[in-house]
Amino acid sequence: MLDLLITHATLPDGRQNMSIAVQNGRITEVTEGLQAPAHETVDAGGLLVSPPFVDAHFHMDSTLSYGQPRVNESGTLLEGIALWGELKPQLTHDDIVQRALQYCDWAVARGLLAIRSHVDTSDPSLLPVQALLDVKQRVAPYLDLQLVAFPQDGVLRRQGGLDNLKRALDMGVDVVGGIPHFERTMAQGAESVKILCELAAKLAKRVDMHCDESDDPHSRHVETLAFETQRLGLHGRVTGSHLTSMHSMDNYYVSKLIPLMCEADLGVVANPLINITLQGRHDTYPKRRGMTRVPELMAAGLTVAFGHDCVLDPWYSGGSGDMLEAAHMGLHVGQMTSQAAMRQCFDAVTVNPARLLGLEGYGIAPGCHADLVLLHARNPVDAIRLRATRLGVWRRGQRVASSPAPVAQLQLPGRPDSVDFAFN
Repeated sequence: MLDLLITHATLPDGRQNMSIAVQNGRITEVTEGLQAPAHETVDAGGLLVSPPFVDAHFHMDSTLSYGQPRVNESGTLLEGIALWGELKPQLTHDDIVQRALQYCDWAVARGLLAIRSHVDTSDPSLLPVQALLDVKQRVAPYLDLQLVAFPQDGVLRRQGGLDNLKRALDMGVDVVGGIPHFERTMAQGAESVKILCELAAKLAKRVDMHCDESDDPHSRHVETLAFETQRLGLHGRVTGSHLTSMHSMDNYYVSKLIPLMCEADLGVVANPLINITLQGRHDTYPKRRGMTRVPELMAAGLTVAFGHDCVLDPWYSGGSGDMLEAAHMGLHVGQMTSQAAMRQCFDAVTVNPARLLGLEGYGIAPGCHADLVLLHARNPVDAIRLRATRLGVWRRGQRVASSPAPVAQLQLPGRPDSVDFAFN
């Protein structure tokens, strides 16, 4: 007897009336019309079944801290940085753990089962690192949490920054991070990229850098990141996050930059929700959009993902843990409204970030982990449009979350008695 059988499912690639059989935490069969006894049988009714959502860029040490010690009244990056500096002396291990666990509850309910979170290594105490390593262990049964050693104040700019980062890696943090545009000079920024990539190569770690999170078209550390990736043979293991300066670069320079990024097989993460609200703040009009060149980078063959970045923290007072919210914003700000581009936006919160995180056993195919999400939508485009309700979420074949279908009751003469917002 199967552990789980989902029938009459539509898959993200368009296949319909598919059955997904699950045994011992893995998918054993994906075929049309399969019927078999199972401990749990779910009739998807033609709705979309997807692999879980993946967030390739998040900050879990600060999440859900909104209002502590005060609200970011201006909604700007600089006030957010100042607020984080005010909050850090007040942090406790338990506070970080409890906020992070609450966010992970939200994530699971949204079908988000893998998160790459940056963790601040600037303070010698490494309190956030210890707390998130604790969280990682606690959530492991139901969520993959990957941690990035992130020198928020600059690895060279802050005294002891590199030593703190190395200690975090020794403690069990997974990925080498950096923030070259926040070092004191462009030269130091480039030097930090070189040092950190060499460290990652020595330790066989992946790299994920906050890179060129700026309106400045001359913030070009992604160039150095791609070069070092290539020099050190780190192809496919390095991600540049944000890259918002690319929205201001001239096309001639970018025509040289993108091929270099392709040669390095560089991963890219855009964070539409926060990027478009924090960037372009130095402009009157015309205003820049604050997001990297997602369509162009995808067209070049690079793996591009969307991240949520922040939820209810010093920098961003919005957010819900819903990766479809990030996809929805990315679709609009990137002007990705062709049918193919809209499907790419769904990929940017599922298969693409899974590739950047190096997740094994991800997908809907025999042998993959039985990590699945049933959405109240009939295709990926409609899922983004609706920010579709997650009717069911399974981790390794076990249901971990459920939500009722979004049905509104109507009392209108001559009209149906209910509506579910689906477009048939």
